Amino acid sequence: MTISCHINEARRLQALRKLNLLDTPPSEAFDRITRMAARFFNLPIAAVSLTDSDRQWFKSRVGVEHTTIPRMKAPCGEVADSRDALVIPDLLADAHYCDSPLAAGGIRYYAGAPLVTQDGHCLGALCVLGETPRATTAEELGSLQDLAGMVMAQIEMLHAMGRVDPVSGLPNRTQFIEDFDDMQKDRPSGEWRLAILINLATPEQLAHAARAMDSVYLDELVNDAAAWIGDEIGARKVYHVATTQFALLAEPGVTLDACLQVIEAKIAGAIAAIKTSFVATPAVGVAPFEVGKADCLSVLRRAQSAVHDAIDASVHVAVYSAHEDRLYRRRFTLLGDFALALASGDQLRLVYQPRIDITSGLCVGAEALLRWNHPSLGAIGPAEFIPFIERSRLAQATTAWVLETALDQQLAWRAAGVALQLSLNVSAANLLESDLAGRVSEALDRRGLPRDCLELEITESAIMEQPAKAHATLEAIAASGVHLAVDDFGTGYSSLSYLQRMPADVVKIDQSFIRELESDPRQQGLVKAMISLSQDLGHRVVAEGVENEAVLTFLREAGCDEAQGYWFARPLETEVFTAWYVGRIVAQAQQLALNMAAMPVAPVTPALP
Repeated sequence: MTISCHINEARRLQALRKLNLLDTPPSEAFDRITRMAARFFNLPIAAVSLTDSDRQWFKSRVGVEHTTIPRMKAPCGEVADSRDALVIPDLLADAHYCDSPLAAGGIRYYAGAPLVTQDGHCLGALCVLGETPRATTAEELGSLQDLAGMVMAQIEMLHAMGRVDPVSGLPNRTQFIEDFDDMQKDRPSGEWRLAILINLATPEQLAHAARAMDSVYLDELVNDAAAWIGDEIGARKVYHVATTQFALLAEPGVTLDACLQVIEAKIAGAIAAIKTSFVATPAVGVAPFEVGKADCLSVLRRAQSAVHDAIDASVHVAVYSAHEDRLYRRRFTLLGDFALALASGDQLRLVYQPRIDITSGLCVGAEALLRWNHPSLGAIGPAEFIPFIERSRLAQATTAWVLETALDQQLAWRAAGVALQLSLNVSAANLLESDLAGRVSEALDRRGLPRDCLELEITESAIMEQPAKAHATLEAIAASGVHLAVDDFGTGYSSLSYLQRMPADVVKIDQSFIRELESDPRQQGLVKAMISLSQDLGHRVVAEGVENEAVLTFLREAGCDEAQGYWFARPLETEVFTAWYVGRIVAQAQQLALNMAAMPVAPVTPALP
């Protein structure tokens, strides 16, 4: 066989296997055509025979039990090679097929019509067989070819059903992957192309629309977008790759700058024109790739990453950023690793930052802060892992671990004579747990600890995600005797009605208002107002982020109750905190003794007789 024949056969087999027909269950749609062929020829045997590399496999059959025969000396194999109809009036009289397995099995007559795809690849044949020799009329052969055409129409329809989106009518993700792979084979290696992913709406927008609109709304949105993309963007082929996402490839030679200008202008015009601009806001991600070296799914993922960058930055179009992608993939990896860290027992720990009473200088509490030492990446900063943990299903398990660990330490400290209040951070996800107050109380009772030895810190934004549920949880916690603190005050809603309804004991002013406080008069006025307002509403006020004596002096004069920050101590390991706490008490006692010793002694006036 020549090299050309080998290539053609390889392509034919590739086309056959793309259809995913081989070794699939029987189908009534094919069986119906096979029965029609057998009846028309008045023959006992008919089959839809697909020619694999070394066998003939029957997708449909009448009058035969087995589903496969060897390809060697099978007439359907010749049909696949030639792409022409084949009639053998008498196999025993044919020099090539007289010793074939069919002839040995008693078959004398064969007629087969080719099953040819739109690309010209022959998959096999629709064949009829008989046990006696017979002639074939032109009408019979024409009918057999018509029936073979019906088989191919059924095959193409099944193929299209798996590759065409039923809503938009556009080729789907599966077809995009196939066409992408074909493009890489046909185009010269090393050429750079652009993949474009158009996202119609954010998940939040879709969720809101689903609650407010009829189900047909999404279908209309998709169909309108499909028509608009086809008309305005001008791509040869648009793919519907996800519910509200469309992909296309820029034409060869289109530069990134030119592509961005066109997409930006078209999207901006569409947003200005459509009625749903406040309900569904499109975002576009562009991912450059090198032909011949790109994996389709990786290109789609990069375009998806660019879409999210556009959404996060509130812009219409974003280009794939390898740096942002690495950060996101790192966060995703860390999320999986953190689940293992919770179960490991040796990766997570708590450190403690003191809270100081400004008037007395005494350490009256400590905030427990989570730290993570990754087994291969080393120390992972809390600013990196805490935000995505709080938004994941691990939030509840993380808070449970912190609670148990902190209360164990509280118990140990109290046994050693260290009595102070511990503060723990609680996320929005925790506030939606109906049994949070009960579990916190049970953990305290199990250790015999008083309820007021624990304070839970909650941010304003966490409460406002679902205010009704959050306030119900907070009321239950406050009723149990556990203290509550509003964390990061000033960065969220900070409304009077919010503070008035919040069952909190403490308001913690966010450190962004405290840094450089000593040199900013406007900031000083704002902080004074925060302190006065919070105290008027019955809250004790803690200033976070105190880093120098000038700020501490201002806070003392402003009447702030407590302070926390590097001026006193950074977050400390357990043993270091214990030593720091004891050392501070000793130093304060010594200073008090010195102060008393330095006080002048009043003269004693003799009593008069």
